Amino acid sequence: MFTRTLVHLLAKALVAGDAEPDAVVERATRILGHRWQWLRPLAVRYLETFSKQTRPRYREAHAFLKRDEGFDQAVQRHFQSLEIAQWLQDSPTMLPVKAAENWLLPPIATTMELANWLQVKPGELDWFADLGALGYKRRNVHLRHYWYRVLRKDSGNIRLIEAPKERLKKLQQQVLSGILEQIPMLDAVHGFRKGRSIQTFCAPHVGQRTVLKMYLQDFFPSISGVRLQALFRTFGYPERVADLLGGLCSNATPKDIWDGASWDTRMQYARPHLPQGAPTSPALANLCFYGADCRLRGLAEAVGARYTRYADDLAFSGDAEFGRCVERFGIQVAAIVAEEGFAVNHRKTRVMRRSVRQHLAGLVVNERANVRRTDYDTLKAILTNCVRFGVESQNREGHSDFRAHLTGRVAFVKAVNAEKGRKLERLLDKIQS
Repeated sequence: MFTRTLVHLLAKALVAGDAEPDAVVERATRILGHRWQWLRPLAVRYLETFSKQTRPRYREAHAFLKRDEGFDQAVQRHFQSLEIAQWLQDSPTMLPVKAAENWLLPPIATTMELANWLQVKPGELDWFADLGALGYKRRNVHLRHYWYRVLRKDSGNIRLIEAPKERLKKLQQQVLSGILEQIPMLDAVHGFRKGRSIQTFCAPHVGQRTVLKMYLQDFFPSISGVRLQALFRTFGYPERVADLLGGLCSNATPKDIWDGASWDTRMQYARPHLPQGAPTSPALANLCFYGADCRLRGLAEAVGARYTRYADDLAFSGDAEFGRCVERFGIQVAAIVAEEGFAVNHRKTRVMRRSVRQHLAGLVVNERANVRRTDYDTLKAILTNCVRFGVESQNREGHSDFRAHLTGRVAFVKAVNAEKGRKLERLLDKIQS
């Protein structure tokens, strides 16, 4: 009985607060009333065991203690001297990691506090979080929390758009504005950030001798609901609250949505994952990739290169030294990405020297950031034909407001190249409504 209680309290000490050996030892010492010599090696083994993931759950720490031989030997050796001097507080509290202590996050320690913060009833909170993945089993479309649209890419792959319905979308927007947007990000990240764009993503690579372009494979769906829950625990939220927040931001796709998809694709989407279409997904994807961003930035700096990321697009560039090691560098990038739980789409990896067209996110970056000539010529031809034959003659993709679509494309060109944009604007003005 005493050993079971001791394991329970020490497991709480392991997962609580700052994950540093000295901090863990200090918490354990308060429980035992004595700084036993075996505590620090125990803390080190624990941190090494879970070093490849974010903060573990209580049950994982409990299981670690049960199977740790060093802890078992220490308990047997000092059983007569061990005592419990202080019980840790059982009431849930915010326990952020050290880096998150100064973030302006709302303190939410219980399910009721979370329900009040989201302005829903606790039962509704459980319904929308769907921790049992019941949405995967529901055949009634009206009981599901998402609308689904399957898009087939030119490559033959599938992209699934999972758009949350109105009530869940409002809850996700609250999580986005109240929690996720309060968390700082690395300067290397340019996707889904205010004040950032593909132009800022490309700018550091303009005029470089060698540019390396790589893509992440299945960026959003590869992020599991379990990983999201761990992320919220890292922010400091107790397990139950973190689980509910992760549930609100993840989804398990019903199997009847798929038609002709591969088994691997079905299984990837069947588990709770980050849905492409939810307002919280872009910010969460950036946060889940934070560790990889730090490592990739460090790797680039080690060879005098630059690194930026726009969603699932990775870009590196540098001088002659970088060009000499770029192939080996790309292998190291793929290894880091894999260690962080993601994958590189190797078929889309490109090494672009100065002698060829260097392009990132649809922009050419050899001399200055510019739109590709083929894209410009195509848009110019469409506008010219709209002037001659009318707008609908060119609306081959069935846009509901084709003129607005063209206006957006022209505005994009103008933002990148003002002179070319003004030429296209003059054509756009000639189009009869």
